[in-house]
Amino acid sequence: MREGARVRLDYSAQSLWRVDRVIEEIRREGVPYDAVRETLRGLGAYAGEVIVRHTGAEWWASGGEHWIRTPDGRLWDPVDEARRCYGGHGSLRLLCRDALGQPAAGSAGARGSAKTP
Repeated sequence: MREGARVRLDYSAQSLWRVDRVIEEIRREGVPYDAVRETLRGLGAYAGEVIVRHTGAEWWASGGEHWIRTPDGRLWDPVDEARRCYGGHGSLRLLCRDALGQPAAGSAGARGSAKTP
């Protein structure tokens, strides 16, 4: 990603702003989903690793699906959130913000992307 799209990814929460923009640009170009499926999976995995590094979360896997489990017990699906971003209905930046427990300006709480086991 760094070399091909010249996007600086440093595992900071701020880097997810750039990832959201990359996904939005791909979507605007009208690239078919099948052509970007693996790229979206990789960007979602990157977002998950950002969450892991900043919260002490752990990766969980089952049946080929991967989630992040934060120390508070919530499960997050960053790969699915990347797919939602491509569809115009998600944000990896906001997913990370919610997982980190950072309040949003004017927000009443989490976006609902977390699952309680």
